Amino acid sequence: MPECNIDAVATLVAMGVERREARWIVEEFLPGGEPSEMPSVIAAGERRLRGEPLQYIIGHWPFRTLNLDVDPRVLIPRPETEELVDIALTELARGGSTSPLIVDLGCGSGAIGLAVLSELRDRGVAAAVIAVDETLDALAVAKRNAIKHKLLSVSFLHSSWFAELDPSLRGRVDLLVSNPPYVGEEEFHTLDRVLDHEPYGALVAPDEDEQPGLADLAHILDHGLDWVRPGGAVVLEHGAEQREALLARAVRAGWVDVVDHDDLSGRPRVLVGRRPA
Repeated sequence: MPECNIDAVATLVAMGVERREARWIVEEFLPGGEPSEMPSVIAAGERRLRGEPLQYIIGHWPFRTLNLDVDPRVLIPRPETEELVDIALTELARGGSTSPLIVDLGCGSGAIGLAVLSELRDRGVAAAVIAVDETLDALAVAKRNAIKHKLLSVSFLHSSWFAELDPSLRGRVDLLVSNPPYVGEEEFHTLDRVLDHEPYGALVAPDEDEQPGLADLAHILDHGLDWVRPGGAVVLEHGAEQREALLARAVRAGWVDVVDHDDLSGRPRVLVGRRPA
């Protein structure tokens, strides 16, 4: 690292920015080492000290093989969602389709659908993704990320879950995948306040069956079977306390081969179910 960049990191650390984050800020805002760029570095450090997530400050963040643009219109991609992509790819391989159709419900930045599409492309699999979100702001970010990574076989749909999906797709989808809102309102107020910078509606869901934050997950399970082809799968990220309720809901809705996976920290995280063949 050039001496001017070392000095810039030291300046941010002296302000109170954690050293690793200070390095990221300097790499982003002082790439040429020009003194004229220091005001941008200082401004970024001040934003971080006010609690704004580093990911929004630098404007992009790695997710699997992609470097995704992110801003306060979308959730910040998280490691446990990277694990969900592994599970989704495994389910697609198990399904055996050579040209799978994937619906990413509540796509946000496009992280899940675009990562799956990109990695299938690298394997020579010609998949198609429909990225669905109820906010036009999120869809704008997802579109930008698709263009950025030259992922052309993705379409974008402004819809609340299944409401605006083309009826002709019923029974044709190979994979439904989603990281929907699953935090209960009361729980949200106990969490790290850095979450106040992220879109509330992408985090918090209504309760269902006296289970906090379960409503959107339940909706996907209850209605998703109509859209998935025989043998197709649903893969859902969920909260650590929701496993038993979701397993029961999935079986009641008619899904089979229902299993729930722990994340790498050993917490319940990803539910998988299949439509009967």
